[in-house]
Amino acid sequence: MTNPSDPPYADRRREVAEAATRAFSLLPARPEEVAPPRAGRGRGAARRLRTDPDTVERDLVKLVLTIVELLRQLMERQALHRVDQGDLTEAQEERLGLTLMILHDRMAELCDRYGLTMADLNLDLGPLGPLLPP
Repeated sequence: MTNPSDPPYADRRREVAEAATRAFSLLPARPEEVAPPRAGRGRGAARRLRTDPDTVERDLVKLVLTIVELLRQLMERQALHRVDQGDLTEAQEERLGLTLMILHDRMAELCDRYGLTMADLNLDLGPLGPLLPP
């Protein structure tokens, strides 16, 4: 049985502790520590999130739906890849296609309920471009 105080474990614990220290040092600054934006800064400059108590529910729903839509698109691509590879039976392909269509319809219903469009879910990641493919 290996002992957690053995060198490999001790080294690994030290690595994890150092990684946690680096991660916590990257936490965002408090508002009073941030200088106001200078004129002429480009679009790629980091912007602080502005929260409005009146729209917090809608904004949270938008974030959750964005994540769900990203996962839905990833699942759809994986399904198409499996179909192209011939990994699925015809019945599995049919069931998978139907499931993905139903999920897409449910996403559209949720967007309608909260006054969002599918385009609203495509977050702008600044220099990385949009989150979701066209």
